[in-house]
Amino acid sequence: MIFDFSAAAAIVFSICLLPIYITAAKPAIPQGTQKLRFGKNGEFKILQVADMHFADGKTTRCLDVLPSQYPSCTDLNTTAFVERMILAEKPNLIVFTGDNIFGFDATDAAKSMDAAFAPAIASNIPWVAVLGNHDQESTLSREGVMKHVAGMKNTLSKVNPSEVHIIDGFGNYNLEVEGVEGTVFENKSVLNLYFLDSGDYSTVPSIYGYDWIKPSQQLWFQRTSLRLRKEYMHEPVPQKTPAPGLVYFHIPLPEYASFDKSNFTGVRQEGISSASVNSGFFTTLVEAGDVKAVFVGHDHLNDFCGKLAGINLCYAGGFGYHAYGKAGWWRRSRVVVASLEKTEKGWGDVKSIKTWKRRDDQHLTGIDGQVLWSKSFHGKEHNGGGS
Repeated sequence: MIFDFSAAAAIVFSICLLPIYITAAKPAIPQGTQKLRFGKNGEFKILQVADMHFADGKTTRCLDVLPSQYPSCTDLNTTAFVERMILAEKPNLIVFTGDNIFGFDATDAAKSMDAAFAPAIASNIPWVAVLGNHDQESTLSREGVMKHVAGMKNTLSKVNPSEVHIIDGFGNYNLEVEGVEGTVFENKSVLNLYFLDSGDYSTVPSIYGYDWIKPSQQLWFQRTSLRLRKEYMHEPVPQKTPAPGLVYFHIPLPEYASFDKSNFTGVRQEGISSASVNSGFFTTLVEAGDVKAVFVGHDHLNDFCGKLAGINLCYAGGFGYHAYGKAGWWRRSRVVVASLEKTEKGWGDVKSIKTWKRRDDQHLTGIDGQVLWSKSFHGKEHNGGGS
């Protein structure tokens, strides 16, 4: 069946834009003051947007769509998809995992970023971004792009950690998500989020292809993870095991190539475009012991999650319309929800982490729901896998 995309787009704009502009009337989040915490419903929801490839808005045409979609399809379809996802899921945090703009086709990098992130800003929901391999190919350097992102409204993005003087890349930082207000976990991070710059292209002449996460970044991660684990397992309310962690960056690790159809949920429709060398970051993650899942973009036609050594390696699937895709294969977005355990004294620590995707079809159809990780009643953990 051929879906009338232009008609749907008109409906989306007429229905979806008004509520977002209404919410924009609320005061913006003061820069650097927003705390992340679980809601009164005991959940924390993250919307991942991978590879928007935004350029110049309504003059930028779509790639790899059906012939019936092409005449009216532009960057604005990407914008409409972001808006629809925000309204449908009402996330607590929006995470953009790189190639937010497509530098080669973006006339002005700052203007393209302003337009690309506009729906997140208008929603007044906290949001963050990391860089991909195309963000710096317009009018700003890689550092310039990240500085612009970090200075935007309602973002919790950081150029780099303040406690580190030398670190590779731009956009390495972490966020802590505290428990429900009024519970014993209200001042304790029960979910830790790590964001890293996976770079763009190798600058080593003897090594071809894409970049990788460097030793300086891994050292920062190790120290940050260790600090958070110690804090969680000490007073007040000392815990026996570390709080779960989630990691977001753009370029997949070589270990993403470990899966086939028998051991993942989703689809793999192209090769794994990782660095041609293995910098050992996956081993670093396994050794830390707190990370339950890694989320990337980069390979638009892959959207699977597979488990390796206790860690789920997940793609979001291609989101943007000015990006390569597959005609008839819907653009998509990934949602992750961490849920707390209900106790006699209120909400406790994280009980489970689940994920699903939504397609940009008429009904934002949800697909591939799965449990990534869960904790048993006896305090032991269970790592969910593909089904």
